[in-house]
Amino acid sequence: MAEELKKLRSKFVQKVSKDIVKQLLDLLLEDKVINDGEKESIMEENLTTSDKARQTIDTVSKKGDNASNRLLQHLQKCDPTLYEDLCPEVRSQKSEVQQAWSSTLIKSKEAFWKEKQNDKNIYPVTLHSSKNRVALLITNINFVNKKNNRAGAEKDEENMEKLLTDLGYEVVKHTDLTGKQMDAALAKFSTHPKLKKTDSVFVVIMSHGKRGAVLGVNFKSGPSGEEPDELPIDNIFKYLNAKNCPELVNKPKIIIIQACRGEESGSVTVHDSLEADDGSAMGGNIEEDKLQVIHKEKDFIALLSCTPVDTVSYRHRSEGSFLIQFTVKVFNTFAHNCHTEELFRKVMQEFEELNCLKQMPTKDRCTLIHHFYLFPGLSHMS
Repeated sequence: MAEELKKLRSKFVQKVSKDIVKQLLDLLLEDKVINDGEKESIMEENLTTSDKARQTIDTVSKKGDNASNRLLQHLQKCDPTLYEDLCPEVRSQKSEVQQAWSSTLIKSKEAFWKEKQNDKNIYPVTLHSSKNRVALLITNINFVNKKNNRAGAEKDEENMEKLLTDLGYEVVKHTDLTGKQMDAALAKFSTHPKLKKTDSVFVVIMSHGKRGAVLGVNFKSGPSGEEPDELPIDNIFKYLNAKNCPELVNKPKIIIIQACRGEESGSVTVHDSLEADDGSAMGGNIEEDKLQVIHKEKDFIALLSCTPVDTVSYRHRSEGSFLIQFTVKVFNTFAHNCHTEELFRKVMQEFEELNCLKQMPTKDRCTLIHHFYLFPGLSHMS
């Protein structure tokens, strides 16, 4: 990418504005691609915009592909018209600028939060409400029937707990619950004392499943039939809706469910070793989960790991599910300036990029009437 960036040097120098150069330098400094001294050198030692632009390109390209990729990403956001003008030369060798993912959560700038405070199209988020966030995390890993154990789910639990904590949520965590225990955990969560003060809640449930239900750890299937142990999906929305949880009225309720969705109730084998239709190496470390969710309440948004038609979602035995992996890296990279619906769309895009996966997560019946920004880091602002 550094070589491709050098090829854009002449056109970039001719067309970029002074304001865009300043914005790019600020963003590159924030990303730690350049340091304060380099930024000051570019801005103070060059009298013309062309010279500033020229030194910016030269400084960044010398730092390699990742740094060059960052500059192009920021250019695409700051000046889409110029980016479109420059990038055909890049696309001739690479169809799309590679995404440089952040391994840690990027925090929102206080100025960005303040800018949104008067926007009637977003849900209100205050310093006080951001300090009272609470989330429910349920992960079923070990089942009575050991063949149903969800290898890799420990990683999902670890990754999701860290993400929610970094976003400012107190995480109420449960592991290996039966259907009745999951129901009880939801009922108790709906009375959490922080709900009156919070601006939002997350509910994340990761397990096996089937149509309309998440399966508890006592679920069994065998030649003699199934021994049901499940949580009806509708119960999630029932406990958190306006009637049963007035503390959450007009507050976003974000539901994430990692599991598959089956069409035939009661006839789905929960645990199957997965192999791709073409017999490729997609098997081995990849497994299936199963489920669906339906809701009608206002201010909800749900992200399910697959569509009803596809029925299958995938989980790596050591790295965890693809849904959680992609959710974490998308939120880490974009939550500082993107609302939740846009974040979920970006998660879906990641699945599209992986053509080997016959899976597409679904934003299910979103009833958010405004945009919801998480403003990571806000709770630590003064």
